[in-house]
This record gives sequence, structure tokens and C-alpha cells, in this order.
Amino acid sequence: MFSLAEKIIAARNLRPKKKEGFLKVISSFSFIGIMLGVAILIIVMSVMNGFRSELTNKILGFNPHVVIKSYSQELNNLELIKEISNDIKISQIRKSFSGEAVLMDNNTTKGVYVKGLDIDDEQNLNFLKNIITKGNTNSFGTGELILGNELALDFNLSVGGTINLFSSSFVNTPFGNLPKQETFKVKAIFNSGFYEFDKNVIFLELNESLIFFDKNEKNLDLEIFIDNPIKANLLKDNIEKGNPNLFVYSWIDLNKSFFSALKVERNVMFIILALIIIVAAFNIISGLTILIKNKTKEIAILKTLGLSNRSIIKSFFLTGFTIGFLATITGIFIGILFSLYIEPIRNILSLLFNVEIFPSDIYFLDKMPSEINTFSIITVFFLSIFMTAISSLIPALKISKMNIIQAIKYE
Repeated sequence: MFSLAEKIIAARNLRPKKKEGFLKVISSFSFIGIMLGVAILIIVMSVMNGFRSELTNKILGFNPHVVIKSYSQELNNLELIKEISNDIKISQIRKSFSGEAVLMDNNTTKGVYVKGLDIDDEQNLNFLKNIITKGNTNSFGTGELILGNELALDFNLSVGGTINLFSSSFVNTPFGNLPKQETFKVKAIFNSGFYEFDKNVIFLELNESLIFFDKNEKNLDLEIFIDNPIKANLLKDNIEKGNPNLFVYSWIDLNKSFFSALKVERNVMFIILALIIIVAAFNIISGLTILIKNKTKEIAILKTLGLSNRSIIKSFFLTGFTIGFLATITGIFIGILFSLYIEPIRNILSLLFNVEIFPSDIYFLDKMPSEINTFSIITVFFLSIFMTAISSLIPALKISKMNIIQAIKYE
């Protein structure tokens, strides 16, 4: 593709003389600019990908893929399964109940989301065991609850402690209708890694939750888990077609706006950070333009010796392209390395500057996520190479318009 003469000329151009120190500065800035642009873009894309994946896993870990609520009739698993298309594999179907309540202790109150779980279901128990950090689920039942570690910290609770819980249902008393109140013992404390869940969710045994909210089996929801959560809306549509009297929603419906916002933010960040590479690439245009101006005499001599315009253009193009290519490779290496060790780096920076970076109460996660995506890296690589090629070609093409006689005469 490039002849030996073209490579030699490009190599000499990459080592400017002492009197051409300004060219060295521009080349250095071009290299550093592209390198940092590529590295930052890969780091940001990795963090955004990791943030999306972690949130999806946390949400899917806690929430069913499809939830079915009945307006008037008790839900029947077998009847609903018949309405599901054959190409969607169901991993689990379980009954549950959820409601809102108020947690109260002395002068502290907080609204919480109460979820009833069937402890006879082995998958439910396995799910709880995976996130419980204190206590256990042995004989979990009447008068007991499991709550998140953030909620436990707010109320200064530990395993074995007691707490008052007020239901959204009412009971008749001589003083009128009052919210139903019960005292529960803390059976266990969980840590899901998802701040919002750890701070707002309480688990009760399924029958206990029905009694607490004054409900019966007709009020139970049906939760469906499938092998491919992305097909949740397809499953939802199939169920709704055969059962118009059922209210069906999926995890995608509940988090549509959230993930749409994440996608928009990711795309906007990509565009903004890509401008860093574009600006840095313009330094190559400046550098090559000055280099060609300073090498006017040498270029004229090369033309006189028989070197074609095409070869000279290719040699100067190779000069700029080499800077951009090496900067891109270096930037990718730094970006991947930084992405792999982003959590230790975050901890070190937090200790050095005494600033909390990536606070869990704002970003929902207790550590900074990172997921290196091959497609994102390839996209960044080709974007950088494309901008480098364009920036190197524009000034190089001006060589073809150079007048040999005037160049030799005035130089």
C-alpha cells in the first residue's frame, strides 16, 4: 500500500528538526488530544453500559418479568399458561402480594413497600438467601419480616429487634376506623446492592401479608419469570389477547422511561465526547499544513527527482495518520485498563481528595459499574481512525497544487 520511499519520508516527518520545535508541540498535542478523547470515550461508554446492566440485573432480580392482576376472579396458573405462546420459555410462575405500609419507631416514620413471598417456593428462598447478610430464612413466618440494610440503619434495627408496621387497611374501633397496626420481629437483613430497594422494601410471608392487609387469595398476583426477559412484552400481549379481564404489565413497562432516559444520555454523551476526538484531529490538519509549508523546498526537489504527486501525498498522509493511529491504540489501551480497575481508582481518588465519588443514594448502586463492550470499542476505534484519515488527507492534497519552479526559486 505504501512504498519504502513513502514510509521513509513519513518517518523523517515524524522526527522534526530542532528548529521545527513548534511542529513537535502541535504533533504532541494532536497525539495527546486523540489519545485522551478515545480513552475518555471508552471509559464513559463502559460506565454507562455497566450502569445499565447493573440496574437491569438488580431490577430483574427483585421484580418479576410479567405481573398479572385479576379484577374479580382468582388467578389460575394452568389457564394462563395455555394462553402463552410456545416460543416463550417460562422458568417460574408464583403467587405473591404487595402493598404499601408505614414503618414507625419512636419519632421516626417511613413509607415502605411490603412484598409477600411464598416461603414454600424453593426459588423464593434461594433468592432471599443470596442477598441476606444478617440472620436467616429458617422458619420465616408469622410476626416476622425481612428488611433492607439501609432501612435497618435508618431505624437502628438489628436481627431480633422489633418494629411497628401500619397497614393501609383499617380496623373498626370504639374511636372509629384506625389503620391496622402490628409489631414485627426482624428475622433477617438483606443487601441487594440496589440502594432504593434496600431502603424501601420489606418482605413478609405470603399468608402473613394477606392477613396484614386484610385480603384473601382472590387478591393474589401472579408473577411470571421467563428465560429471556426481553420478550416480556410479547408474553404480556399474548396473555392480554386471551384474557381481556386481566391487568397485565411487564418490568419493561415499569422502567420504560428510566431506560429510555439512560439510552438518550448515553447517546448524547457519546456525541459530546466524540467532539474531543474531532477537535484533536483538527490539530493534525494544522500540524501537517505547517509541515508542508516548511517542507516546500524538499517537496519540490522530490518532484524534480521523479517522485510522483501521489507518492508525496501518501507520505504526508501517512505522517498524520500514524500520529492518529498510535494515539487511538494508546487511548484504547488506557481506556480499557481504566475501565477494568475503575472501582479501585474511584476508592483511591475518594481517599485522596476526601470527596465521595459516585454516591450510592444518587446513583442507586453501591459501587461504580463498568462493562467493556466490544462493539463500543470498535465504534470508537473506527470513528477516531476516520477522523484521523480525513484530517491527514485534507492538507496532503494541497501538495498536488504546488508549483515546482516557484517552490525552488523562492526557497
